[in-house]
Amino acid sequence: MHTSRLLQPIILAAALAVGIGSANAQNLSLNWNPRSGDVWVDTQLADMNRYGNSYRDPFIDEMVRYHGAPRDLVIDLLVNRRWTPGDVYYACNIAQVIGRPCGYVVNEWERDHGQGWGVIAKRMGIKPGSAEFHRLKNGFVPTYDRWSRPITLDADLRKHYPNHGKSKGVVSHNKHPQGKIDKTPQHGRASKAGNAPKGDHGKANGNSNSQGKGNDKGNGKGNGKGNGKGKH
Repeated sequence: MHTSRLLQPIILAAALAVGIGSANAQNLSLNWNPRSGDVWVDTQLADMNRYGNSYRDPFIDEMVRYHGAPRDLVIDLLVNRRWTPGDVYYACNIAQVIGRPCGYVVNEWERDHGQGWGVIAKRMGIKPGSAEFHRLKNGFVPTYDRWSRPITLDADLRKHYPNHGKSKGVVSHNKHPQGKIDKTPQHGRASKAGNAPKGDHGKANGNSNSQGKGNDKGNGKGNGKGNGKGKH
């Protein structure tokens, strides 16, 4: 009983800490406005906040594996500096487009972000409607595919991904070097690895038949020579 009484304040403090952390995350999301200059991007960054707050590890892995961000930096931004996941993603995505480290964009944002991400992006050479901006915007789609998270494309993105979400069967979300999404059904890919489809079964039967023909020819020659010698 005495031990349980001692533990009660610790448990209460931990519960309060979790509650405060959740409340802070919610407040950050409610009061947050990225001002990227694109309504669709702002909407997706807000959704990125919801995903990153709920699934912290997959979000961090995405930043590290596919956006070249140091894991320590991402964790520091989310935990210690109270960055939203949407801001972390956009900073590292911009850095990837301009060929600079994620920390470079982070420093620029923390130095002066009063006018939002749209101004920061312009300052770094990413103008609205430019090829760089389209690359920045297109990058959302493979990220969401790797998370298996639904994403609604706007008119511009539907032009770039005309078949997105239309493939049937189980879809592989592996990223190719060209940046395209592999939408080959899994059963088709497995057949190449060794589980042969119907066509391959046909080839296997053909090989076995050819072996049979070889045996028949060998037997025929052997019998013919033997019979011939016997007659003479």
